[in-house]
Amino acid sequence: MLPLDGLLVISIEQAVAAPLCTARLVSAGARVIKIERPEGDFARDYDKAARGESSYFTWLNQGKESICLDFKDTQGASVLWAMLGKADVLVQNLSPGSLDRAGFSTRRMHEANPRLIVCNISGYGSTGEVADKRAYDLLVQAESGLISVSGSPQAPGRIGVSVCDIGAGITAYGAVLEALLKRARTGQGEELSVSLFDVAAEWMAVPYVHAEYGTGAPLPAGLHHPSIAPYGAFACADHRLVLIAIQNEREWERLCTDVLCSEALLENPDYSSNNERVRHREALEEDITSVTCTLTSPEFQDRLRTSRIAYGAVNEAGDLKHHPATRMSGYTTAAGELLEFPAHPVLRHVADIAEPSRSPLVGEHTAALLEEFSGPP
Repeated sequence: MLPLDGLLVISIEQAVAAPLCTARLVSAGARVIKIERPEGDFARDYDKAARGESSYFTWLNQGKESICLDFKDTQGASVLWAMLGKADVLVQNLSPGSLDRAGFSTRRMHEANPRLIVCNISGYGSTGEVADKRAYDLLVQAESGLISVSGSPQAPGRIGVSVCDIGAGITAYGAVLEALLKRARTGQGEELSVSLFDVAAEWMAVPYVHAEYGTGAPLPAGLHHPSIAPYGAFACADHRLVLIAIQNEREWERLCTDVLCSEALLENPDYSSNNERVRHREALEEDITSVTCTLTSPEFQDRLRTSRIAYGAVNEAGDLKHHPATRMSGYTTAAGELLEFPAHPVLRHVADIAEPSRSPLVGEHTAALLEEFSGPP
């Protein structure tokens, strides 16, 4: 038995944030019915990397049922009302106000089904002067300030995955679970709203406090920590980068004597404390690199491991499969092509495993779902 077995989720979704929320609900056992336009979720066409299909869509839509439904016409609206009458959760990331204009206000939905949990996902919220502003992941990274503290000093940069979309989806999933727990006690559903901007803004709490109350927000630091040294990436003889993290003076001493084999570094007064090392960061990193560039990355990592110094190889996406901590899981495209993806991050230590599934074809389940939900709610 999975935690959400027996729950029915209706999702009017596209792109990443809402599909990720409902993908987590599927993984926990819920039945998710995905309402699509006739042309389908536009994420289906983001790329063709998954053996001819979209990597995003394949990742986020395993095990869902797809129905093409125009709920703005009378027949489609009747079907959607029938679904909502039986549903536990509605997730939607249409433009703010779209559902209301189609006749599906939260008030009317709760009149039809008081136990329904409604989760709205938007870019900038459902009210206010920027509610109607188009919001895509990179735009929200920019508007929230995330880009200003990312990248390198010379080139602030985008975080390399759709982090605002992903954060909003996971936040929405957590909010839905909280609402389900509350409903178990009260018997009442509720309305939840999650925006990409709110999620990113909360993540900016520490830089904001530094900017508003301190001496200024941290600047982009690339592969370096802004207030600890040495804490960053160093090049090796094989042109690979290895990132090290020194947290205290005992580790600094071990790094100098056991890893870099340099008493001169340890005795240099410019490097006598973390504050001094940060102040002389450029010279410090040049001195460390003069040693690491004579070692291959495996040699450098072996010394770090033996000396109990925290480190991490700066890997590429293709290296992920071969990392000893990586777990892989089988995902299947709508066409039936099997691929390996990084596994769901929660490892359940029980025998319950979700049934193997795949992403759906556009409208694949339309006929069956129309038959199931035909008639009034």
